[in-house]
Amino acid sequence: MGLLRAAGVVYKPVEQLDLGPDSNEIYVEADIKAPRMGGLLAKIFAWILESRIFGALAFYILKRLNRVHKFISNATVEEPPMFVPLHPYVDLDEQEVIEIDSDASPAERVQQAMNCLPLTSENSLDAFKFSCFRRWTIADYSRAYRNGEITPLKVAERFIYAVHESSSRPLSIAFFINYDAEDILRQATESTLRYERGAPISALDGVPIAVKDEIDCSPYPTTGGTKWLHKVRPCTGDACCVARLRSCGAILVGKTNMHELGATPSGINPHYGPPRNPYDPSRISGGSSSGSAAVVCAGLCPAALGVDGGGSVRMPASLSGVVGFKPTFGRIPHSGVLPLNWTVGMVGVLAGTLEDAFIVYAAISGHLPSHEPTTLPPKIHFPLLNSTNPISNIKLAIYGEWFNDCNEEIRLCCSNAVQLLCERYNWKTVEVTIPELEVMRLAHYVTIGSECSTALSSHLENLGRSEFGWDARVVVDIYGAFNSNEYIKAQKLRFYSIIVPFKFVMRYRHMQIHNKIFAKADVIVTPTTGMTAYSISKNALKTGELDYVNGGTIIRYQIAGNFLGLPAITVPVGYDKAGLPIGLQFIGKPWSEPTLMHLAFAMQALCITDYRKPKVFYDILGKK
Repeated sequence: MGLLRAAGVVYKPVEQLDLGPDSNEIYVEADIKAPRMGGLLAKIFAWILESRIFGALAFYILKRLNRVHKFISNATVEEPPMFVPLHPYVDLDEQEVIEIDSDASPAERVQQAMNCLPLTSENSLDAFKFSCFRRWTIADYSRAYRNGEITPLKVAERFIYAVHESSSRPLSIAFFINYDAEDILRQATESTLRYERGAPISALDGVPIAVKDEIDCSPYPTTGGTKWLHKVRPCTGDACCVARLRSCGAILVGKTNMHELGATPSGINPHYGPPRNPYDPSRISGGSSSGSAAVVCAGLCPAALGVDGGGSVRMPASLSGVVGFKPTFGRIPHSGVLPLNWTVGMVGVLAGTLEDAFIVYAAISGHLPSHEPTTLPPKIHFPLLNSTNPISNIKLAIYGEWFNDCNEEIRLCCSNAVQLLCERYNWKTVEVTIPELEVMRLAHYVTIGSECSTALSSHLENLGRSEFGWDARVVVDIYGAFNSNEYIKAQKLRFYSIIVPFKFVMRYRHMQIHNKIFAKADVIVTPTTGMTAYSISKNALKTGELDYVNGGTIIRYQIAGNFLGLPAITVPVGYDKAGLPIGLQFIGKPWSEPTLMHLAFAMQALCITDYRKPKVFYDILGKK
């Protein structure tokens, strides 16, 4: 292909980039060249990519048309690469926080988180007469159990009935890949006995929590959404984050559905069915933590665990109208999580409210196991959400062209939300320019693709591709087409000074760009997705689908959180004309989780009275 070699970009040094509002740096929109494919077309495309004759040519054309050659493969960049987005701990001197003992147990951290929340009424469930829709919270469960109004066992029975009912609907919701009624009832019985003795372990005791099927959780296999991965990688125990929840007494209710191998943002799984959006079951809930988003949205659990490798917690949270929280890379232990994308993936939390996301985060955060990569152990600070002194002088960075690159309803809704927030708290917006966002998206795609391909390579040699869904099969074929030069150049556009190939170079470069933005502002604010949930096509049900155009629109604002390891959170702020949820995202400095939670809590308080009940909703805690 030498005669057809595409010219590459020569990137100027970061220090020469103008990041101000009047910068001449051009906003490059995504220009994805790939048709939507499902059904027979997806099968044909897979056969072409796997053809010895046509495969190499097809990959070359795809890379060239989608500007991978121009921005990554053949580009020139001076910065060194950054292979893992580990950030040295810096004390940010955040407002209204409390430092937590690093040796505190998960249950102790949960109690400390509860102490940071505003006081709630001790009234019975019958006393709650809401004028607007409200999901039951972890505090509601804990209070009802302590008051003897209901038991964890009764909640578990209702949960099991609701999951069974959801699969009997004309459009099955497909919340779970695996759940075990007997195990759920066993956990609930043990929790009920603890409450009867007056000795619950924590506020999470007896609270149903779901786990994405990318995270080990006994007694279930970990499938990663496939029909085969658990056969070659058996689950031998709980992931660290799951073990911490179990030690708090949480009822772990099963493994939620997900897109096979987390391959696309739709969340559609041809093996286990599509986890449908409870606001409109004809639409996607978003991926790849699609089942986790759906169970929280539908009221089955106040919170669930997900894994966020490319917005896979925040996108489904936004599309399903719940909170999605991805902490800083290295904040949550990753042991026991499928090693599909080890430098961009991160355990995250989906929850009905910011408070519940905070409580679960408190349980699963803390020191990493000794075998996991880390810098000096970061201090743990919790936000004082019960403080009578709201945080002040907050600066919200907005890149106007990027912020507005979404559909009009999302643009108006998110703009109004930011304006409302600034007016209420006297915070300020700062206009900035964040260059090369499309380059970062491509560098992230090369990174996640290369890492996933490497993780699966030994299994592919033994199993082939016959057990894959057709959409995942195509994605894995494409992932395998990236070479080491492209991977390392991407890390340069991402930090360690050694001589290597361009993916890593891009990672280092973009971290420097974002550091300069954070010198001007506390957070970056964006819509969470560029569109609301789209319809599930019939031909996607058996083969899955490849919809890179819609996928690119959904993932538009997600990449920095993963590629650069930054913390980010999405909170619901409204609905489009079809009644589909819209989310607003805050992206923070490394280790700034308390500030992000303060901002999300403030935003939630201004929007919560307008929250709407999904079409599919189960009142697991309240009266039937």
